[in-house]
Amino acid sequence: MTSTSSLRAVPVLGALAAVFLTALVAAPGALAGAGPTINLADPRNLSETFREAFAEYWSSGERTFAPELQETVDFWFRYHVTKGVFAGLLLLVLIPLVLLLGRAFLRAGGRALAAAGVLVSGLALLAVATVLANIQGAVAPFASLLSLLPGSEGDPVTRRLAGSAGDRAYPPLAAMIDDFGRYHAAMAVLAPITALLLAGVSVLAWRAFGRAARAGAGSADVRRGVGRARRVFGALGIVGTGSALALIVVGVANMGVASDPAPALLAFFQGGW
Repeated sequence: MTSTSSLRAVPVLGALAAVFLTALVAAPGALAGAGPTINLADPRNLSETFREAFAEYWSSGERTFAPELQETVDFWFRYHVTKGVFAGLLLLVLIPLVLLLGRAFLRAGGRALAAAGVLVSGLALLAVATVLANIQGAVAPFASLLSLLPGSEGDPVTRRLAGSAGDRAYPPLAAMIDDFGRYHAAMAVLAPITALLLAGVSVLAWRAFGRAARAGAGSADVRRGVGRARRVFGALGIVGTGSALALIVVGVANMGVASDPAPALLAFFQGGW
C-alpha cells in the first residue's frame, strides 16, 4: 500500500470507527430487546423488573428461573453479545487506523497526527476492555445482573451468605454462587490471554525502540525521524507493558474469586466489592 493510498484509507476507517462507536453506545439495548414481552431496553425498567423477578425467585426456593427472570437474563445475555460484537468490530477498525496514523507520524510528524494517534490508541484500549467485559457478562449474565440488587447487611441474601458461609443447600443461593464463580472464571481466562498478546506487542515495540536508539547520527531530518520513532515505540512499549501487568493482576484476582466465590459474593452484597 503506497503512502497516498494509506492516507486515503484514514478517513474511511475513521468514518467506520464513528459508525461502530455510535452503534456500540446506542444499538445494544434496542437490538437485544427485540422480541421480549417486557421492555427491558430502558435501564430503569430493567432494574425494576430484575429486582421484582429476583425477589420472587428467592422466595420460591427453586434453582430454576421463573419465566420473567429467565426473560431478563436472556435479554442481558443478548445485550452483552451485541455490545461485544460492536466493540470487536470497532477494534478491528481501530487497529489498522492506529498503524496508519503511526506510520504517517513517523514520516511527517506534526501535532495533529500525534493527537489523533493518541486518541485512536486510547479508543482501541477502551474497545479491548469493552470486549472483555462483555464476553464476561455473556458467559454469566445472571451474575452480571446482581449489581442491580440493593445489597445491605439486612437483606436476606446477605444474611444467608453471612450465616452459612456460602452453604449451597438453598438452591437460589447455590445458583448465585455458581454463576458468580463462572463470571470471575471467565475473566481469569480472558485477562492472561489478552496480557500475553499485549506483552507480545510490547516486546516488538521495545525492540523497535532499541533499534531507533542505536541509529547513527545523520542529517537534521534523520535525527527528527529517529526522535519521532523513539517517542512512538517508547510510548507503545510503556502502554503495552503497563496494560499487560494490569491484566495479569486482574486475572490473578479473578482466579482467586473463581476458586472460592461465596466470600466474594458476600463482600459484594455488603458493599465492600
